[in-house]
Amino acid sequence: MAGAKRTDRLAERIREEVSNLILRGKLHEPGATGILISRVQVTDDLGIARVYLRHQDPDMTEKNRRDVVGTMRRAKGFIRRELGARLGSKHVPDLEFFWDRGLDNALRVEELLQQIAEEDAAKRRGEDS
Repeated sequence: MAGAKRTDRLAERIREEVSNLILRGKLHEPGATGILISRVQVTDDLGIARVYLRHQDPDMTEKNRRDVVGTMRRAKGFIRRELGARLGSKHVPDLEFFWDRGLDNALRVEELLQQIAEEDAAKRRGEDS
């Protein structure tokens, strides 16, 4: 139980610090603006932090999404050094960056449910005639 709280605390600190680096323009990588850190998951052994990314532009193409992830991967060494200094720790988890598809999936489910509701309403109107 204590381990879970520790990983959660570390994940939240990493999310805050990486977000601050982006917001303050500290990442000197093309395309590093507008990136949002939606969540961070740290493994139980504190060895890996999985950083999930979004962007302020909700209509990004798949290529643009890959570019965002690539930007963060290129900046990984700098980010880890900064995290070490900001967290006051010699050991900083290895960082892995992923596009967060959670919101995309939720929106798609909502779209499908709306489509089903419209089809059901159309069928009921057809049966009532």
